[in-house]
Amino acid sequence: MLSRLTRPRALAVCAVPVVALLATAVFAPLPFSVARPGLTADVLGENRGTPVITISGAPTREATGQLRMTTIEATSPDTRVSLPDVLDAWFGTGRAVMPRDSVYPSGDDVEEIEQYNKEQMRKSQDEATLAALGYLDLDGKDVEVDLELADVGGPSAGLLFSLGIVDKLNGDDGDLTGGRTIAGTGTIDAEGRVGAVGGVPLKTQAARRDGATVFLVPEAECADAQAELPDGLRLIPVTTLEATVDALVNLEKGAGKVPSC
Repeated sequence: MLSRLTRPRALAVCAVPVVALLATAVFAPLPFSVARPGLTADVLGENRGTPVITISGAPTREATGQLRMTTIEATSPDTRVSLPDVLDAWFGTGRAVMPRDSVYPSGDDVEEIEQYNKEQMRKSQDEATLAALGYLDLDGKDVEVDLELADVGGPSAGLLFSLGIVDKLNGDDGDLTGGRTIAGTGTIDAEGRVGAVGGVPLKTQAARRDGATVFLVPEAECADAQAELPDGLRLIPVTTLEATVDALVNLEKGAGKVPSC
């Protein structure tokens, strides 16, 4: 025998699964990472007491300014990010919500991801060295370059590594920094082509926090960099190592073209 529910009782019964679904949606893990501005490091100087760039087989010079590579800090690959976390970061300041797959390789465990990032960093360092020595017409058999940067993974420091090597070795163009603190980001291949990286708005915040007044950004990410650009930070879009060096030389000498976003 079926009993007839009154309207209030019927609504109450129907509300139970709805509330359960909403609770599940609120606390279920989402495919996002929450990121914030990370550390920056001067590739012309030391990191944790160790020179970032060590060169043998050719004379080098001391720089008067800084070239700071930039990073973001994201929630770890195994962190459960729920809807409240996303909303808190979305409406907060100094943080960003990013698709997890744009930060970490999908489907891998934490150890595999860490190993992947280390391999990407090693590859980036090798390509950066080849790009810099190729730009300077130097033979890698004669000049040995060692790059050391602790606790940083991925390929996005490639451009800054190349610039640091060029700045230490190339006496013809003078000091690339002109005494400034210059920051930036971008991958680089052995031919000197600069690639996009992601997380640029957070990296510009990290750069300005640590004293940079100029930020080198892959040209394809100009719009992203402009979206939340900190006051006092000048953007220079770049596409190749050669064009980046030219822009910095022109900036330092106060002559010639310096591109802008």
